[in-house]
Amino acid sequence: MMLRNVVAASLLLLAPGALAQGYPNKPIRLVVGFAPGGAADTVARALSDHLGRALGQPIVIENRAGAGSSIAAENVAKSPPDGYSVLIASPASISVNPALNPKLNYKPSDLAPVTKVSASPLLIVVNPGTGITSVKDLIAAAKKDPGKLNYATSGVGSAPHFGAAHFSQVAGVEMVHVPFKGGSPAVVSVVAGDTHVSFATPPSVLPMVKAGRLRALAVTNRERSPLMPDIPGMAEAGLPDYAMSFWYGLFVPAGTPPDVVKKLFDAAQSAAQRPEVKAALAREGTEVSLSKSPEDFAAFLAEDAKFWQKLAKDSEAKAD
Repeated sequence: MMLRNVVAASLLLLAPGALAQGYPNKPIRLVVGFAPGGAADTVARALSDHLGRALGQPIVIENRAGAGSSIAAENVAKSPPDGYSVLIASPASISVNPALNPKLNYKPSDLAPVTKVSASPLLIVVNPGTGITSVKDLIAAAKKDPGKLNYATSGVGSAPHFGAAHFSQVAGVEMVHVPFKGGSPAVVSVVAGDTHVSFATPPSVLPMVKAGRLRALAVTNRERSPLMPDIPGMAEAGLPDYAMSFWYGLFVPAGTPPDVVKKLFDAAQSAAQRPEVKAALAREGTEVSLSKSPEDFAAFLAEDAKFWQKLAKDSEAKAD
């Protein structure tokens, strides 16, 4: 009888609610699917300090670049569902990569949504040495020599990749894709003149634009962004049928107790609404964009996936 009572007590302690009550009691990993210096890394670092304060534990950022962020997504998907492994992800991990590669070692359903964190357009930038000064110039140059211009991205299936692929379809041009393992090395290649163009995340290119080492042609919103008011939108740039934006959000392994997900959601809401975090992201051309609940984020993802999956199909892209 005594042994039975001990077993029963042990099972009670292991119940999800009991686990959640003590959460968190150790540092939490925030896994980034791209190299340091890119947009995902920038958003993660802007958020991490205040997220850690809200949770009462340090947030340890872990960069696991490669395979268009699939390596990081798989790592978190296969981690224990205890709230100590969190993924910051874009549409690449959640919608695009699974559509491109059915042989991935994870499924989107292996990751539970917590909240959307940020939203941003892309920036079309060129090396000043190309002589291209506008979107119309870019289209004209690409049409003059099909396949001569190339564009650098943070990997196959990334927002920059599909931003450029969608642009090529709408504008009726042909450019060569040069993928890297993150936004930062892709941008470095454009600055160096090794590649010509990038449809880049604002945090990865704005410093270079401000320094005059890259030329910004447009934001990929239809209209100008209030965060980058000096850069034209696509309608003004002459391609009104083109528009694209992307987001970053937090995910945990499926099966994570709802109470733990709720604690992470509440902490992310508190952290992202801090004036310091909003200001830090605004300086990088990114705005805070939060979900109303984990369920609201899940509903958003179900609809958003249709857009990205159609782009993946139309682009005929192949996984790395």
